[in-house]
Amino acid sequence: MCNLYSMTKNVDAIRRLFGALNSRVGNLPSLPGIFPDYPAPIVRNGADGRELVTARWGMPSSAKALMDATKKRAEKLEAKGKAVDFKELLRLEPDSGTTNIRNTSSGHWKRWLGPDNRCLVPFTSFSEYDTIDGKKVPVWFAPDESRPLLAFGGVWTNWTSVRKAKEGEVTADVFGFLTCEPNVEDTSCSDFSGLVESLRRVEGGPHDRWLQRAQDGPSRRRKARS
Repeated sequence: MCNLYSMTKNVDAIRRLFGALNSRVGNLPSLPGIFPDYPAPIVRNGADGRELVTARWGMPSSAKALMDATKKRAEKLEAKGKAVDFKELLRLEPDSGTTNIRNTSSGHWKRWLGPDNRCLVPFTSFSEYDTIDGKKVPVWFAPDESRPLLAFGGVWTNWTSVRKAKEGEVTADVFGFLTCEPNVEDTSCSDFSGLVESLRRVEGGPHDRWLQRAQDGPSRRRKARS
């Protein structure tokens, strides 16, 4: 599972490669270490064309995952003799999100697989942990030492939830990227590879096909709510 990546190219490089006509990220700094729930740039379809925006890394976790986490928290509180309002506890259960999406046949993810919720996640390298001499160490992957600009194929949504307990309930754009079986290089470090819509950086290539809108009617942006 990839829970760390870098994006060290500037806004102009992203806009040129992925055809983002509109940018809403200002002067984007170099991001050598992007962790779960960090804000990061994504390219998505906007009302006025392809746009570059910032979103938080981690799509909404499944209802089952949140229910299981809430039950565990309720049990701990009850063991301490505290009263529990389970419905309210569930509503406020912190969810930093799901960063890697693999099971796209799940009903939880299917609602966000259409063109309106697709995005590209620009990156220059990604990291997986490996065990070397008995210690877990991060291993970085990139096509070569120049670390060219690439992108994960991903999905995004606008979501209301509690990301962090101290932050409380917030509404924010969030994203995650799709993953697949590992290739030969990556299999020793992970059970799958994070590189999906990435390595072919050509006009009309995978990134354009992933963002392509449906042709049978106008696009309708839908906001998902928890």
